[in-house]
Amino acid sequence: MFTFKSNNQKEDLEMNSFSDLKIPSSKECLYTSCYCEENVWKLCEYVKNNQSSLLSNCYAVFISNRNQSVPLWYQKSGKDENKLAVWDYHVIFIYHSNDDKGTLVYDLDTVLPFPVPLEKYAPLTFQFETYLQPIHHRCFRVIPAELFLKTFASDRSRMKNPDGSWVKEPPPYPCLSTSDSTNNIDDFISMNPTIGVGEVMNLNQFLEKFL
Repeated sequence: MFTFKSNNQKEDLEMNSFSDLKIPSSKECLYTSCYCEENVWKLCEYVKNNQSSLLSNCYAVFISNRNQSVPLWYQKSGKDENKLAVWDYHVIFIYHSNDDKGTLVYDLDTVLPFPVPLEKYAPLTFQFETYLQPIHHRCFRVIPAELFLKTFASDRSRMKNPDGSWVKEPPPYPCLSTSDSTNNIDDFISMNPTIGVGEVMNLNQFLEKFL
């Protein structure tokens, strides 16, 4: 486990001041590389434990597609000058204000500020799909934070090699589970709207909902 240090701690603090939601800076958040879904689960848990009245304004958003090949820019693991990374899936936390303060994105894998307004995050991270092949078009499974906490489960088997060794070391806390499941992560990654929880959207629908 390690923490991601912001490029600009002042930006982190200033951006948080625009919101009623108070989440620790990126360097203080619990973070495990390649376990974005659990990093976001922990953010949801933090809000529930510390600002429960705002939990209904928070969402976990899984980003993937039927090919599990989604390009995202300005990612820490990106290799080119624009930090392009192609994930099988990625998960972000968003806070959608009830007033005119807009929507904030909390992405622990971005090199952009933490948090960052969606109106700035989206064009940099998603770019324009008109320039992408259809197999790389992104879909979004939007899940209310409270529902995510109640329903998500993972035994982390996706992160194991055939011999049982870890592809990436897991978080230090026990696997997340529910009374109904010990592993349903594939339902969250799937962009089939007939299974799983939450609402599946394309990029335009996602932006229309939160901008």
